[in-house]
Amino acid sequence: MLRDITLGQYMPGNSAVHRLDPRMKIILTILYIAVIFCVKSPVWYVIPLGYVVLAVRVAGLQTRHMLKAIKPLRFLLILTFLLNLFFSTGTTVWLQLGILKITREGFLTALHFSMRLVFLVVGTSVLTLTTSPVALSDGIEMLLKPLKVIHFPAHELAMMMTIALRFIPTLIEETDKIMKAQMARGADFESGNLLSRAKAMIPLLVPLFVSAFRRAGELAMAMEARCYHGGEGRTRLRVLRSTKLDGYALLIPAATLLLTIGAGYLLP
Repeated sequence: MLRDITLGQYMPGNSAVHRLDPRMKIILTILYIAVIFCVKSPVWYVIPLGYVVLAVRVAGLQTRHMLKAIKPLRFLLILTFLLNLFFSTGTTVWLQLGILKITREGFLTALHFSMRLVFLVVGTSVLTLTTSPVALSDGIEMLLKPLKVIHFPAHELAMMMTIALRFIPTLIEETDKIMKAQMARGADFESGNLLSRAKAMIPLLVPLFVSAFRRAGELAMAMEARCYHGGEGRTRLRVLRSTKLDGYALLIPAATLLLTIGAGYLLP
């Protein structure tokens, strides 16, 4: 399951999505999230679905990568669905189970929030899968650059966010190695109920924290060896420049957002 987490992973490519300005991709992702939260009914998720399918196809990503992004969240999805199914209020009762009841409104709410979570994960995964950590850091910094007027540390914040995002697959890989090493010594992480499995994970924490601090120390020494002292006075090998492709790409989520808002407020 650990290897199924795609957050923070980058897949090199030369597609139109890969070539987009990272600033534009971040803006597109923000607009996409706005679209998701503007959807008022599960039926209208067909609009962001078309947007996601188009982005995945143009980026040359495989469907299995998108499914891998969802797989680690299956327990959260099930929990979200069941909580909304049984505890949402409604008038049209489908099934009564003691104090619990399943209503039409509860089912639609459960479906709505579960689909929202799926689309959020899949859509944001497209950003990290098609944008290198360096480009993502530059994009975040350039978007936050106007805040430097009030002495906001845009470069430092962008660097911290990028390092944190990049460390996710590294820590996942390290956790997988530690689990395999302990399983070779007789540890059991797969049998028993959910509580026993959680307790079995406790011995992983100490070596994982030790490894994380070691890698953080190595990264700090590497940055010091390259005379890194923050963003003041630094230049870039590749200067970000917007192209016509970025402008055309902005039209798609903008139209999607307007269509979603119109569908939610003008149609039943």
